[in-house]
Amino acid sequence: MAGQTPNRIRGTQDMLGEAQLSFQHVVDTFHRVRALYGFQRVEIPIFESTAVFARSIGETTDVVSKEMYTFEDRGGDSVTLRPEFTAGIARAYLTEGWQQFAPLKIAASGPVFRYERPQKGRYRQFHQVDAEILGAGEPQADIELLVFADQLLHELGIADGVTLQLNTLGDGPTREAWRAALVAHFEKHRGDLSEESLDRLERNPLRILDSKDPRDRPIADSAPGIDAFLTDEAASFFAQVTAGLDAAGVKWTRNETLVRGLDYYRHTAFEFVTDRLGAQGTVLAGGRYDGLVGSLGGPETPGVGWAAGIERLAMLVGSVPAPAPDVAIIPMGAAADAAAQGILADLRRAGVAADMAFRGNMKKRMQKANASGARFAVILGEDELAKGVAALKDLSAGTQEEVALDALVAKVRAG
Repeated sequence: MAGQTPNRIRGTQDMLGEAQLSFQHVVDTFHRVRALYGFQRVEIPIFESTAVFARSIGETTDVVSKEMYTFEDRGGDSVTLRPEFTAGIARAYLTEGWQQFAPLKIAASGPVFRYERPQKGRYRQFHQVDAEILGAGEPQADIELLVFADQLLHELGIADGVTLQLNTLGDGPTREAWRAALVAHFEKHRGDLSEESLDRLERNPLRILDSKDPRDRPIADSAPGIDAFLTDEAASFFAQVTAGLDAAGVKWTRNETLVRGLDYYRHTAFEFVTDRLGAQGTVLAGGRYDGLVGSLGGPETPGVGWAAGIERLAMLVGSVPAPAPDVAIIPMGAAADAAAQGILADLRRAGVAADMAFRGNMKKRMQKANASGARFAVILGEDELAKGVAALKDLSAGTQEEVALDALVAKVRAG
């Protein structure tokens, strides 16, 4: 219909006020903590060649087969909006010469896109924070990322009720032996498996272990565990990770059913989970992906990383108070209004958060100043201008004094 306002696209969101404040608090906290750990911020494209994600996430995964926003651009190339960060970061590591900086600790945040059924805490355009270490095969890299994640959750104030679940996927030989044992186990129960798990048995048998189908659970629960197949090197790696977490005071629990289906995953796999989000229990997840860069055509390169949904973290954080200005300026009259613009600019250039209502009488402006949570009100009228002063009112104490205009900034900064 002509003139009708188009609706927001399903699975997207507009944020203002409380939702945006919680969202921004998560992002700001993430970047403050990542700087403490020496992780550089990076920016990568929102879209990539489709092959980047098909090769790195895996053609057989739901993300690639069902959920990606893929389209042909005007040049006839197949491009995809990023469904996650790691693949694009691995591509950049290869194409931008970042190997020279290895071991490289990097972090990113921004929108990602998946075409799935929208529900609480899940969107088609959502946002993630992401941290990766490339070029470090040592268990210390895994420990550093896990301690970073744990500190982030604590500094957001949401660590209570969140549990770090940890598992090892072993090295290449471990994984091959375990996979063969799993296939043999599942083949014995082929007649009782769900249709989806039968499909996974051919393409990705490890994923049967985390099936939610009640037909699969008894079979998955009785499957052989990985520990019987761990090489000495793989067992030592996992022992070093857990010892490092213990030394850092990070609590963890073993979850032997925690798996990653793709062959390039190795050693550590982890999830921070909670029951405070209903069915969507994972808060932050990641693992070691030593075979990823090689799968993209590069040299074999160790890597480990994690990602977390900003919306989910923000839901756990809850309400965040809006930042209050330090000063609210209340001019009375045209001359004062003009002078107030100069005072406002001087305060802001000095690093003082200051605001001024665009309209209203003195009573309304004072009400607005009180409601904003400002510490001071600067009242400026004809009498004050004639004397070259402003009335500075401490809104919490209720006291008021005259301050020379050229001393106002210093007075406010001194508190």
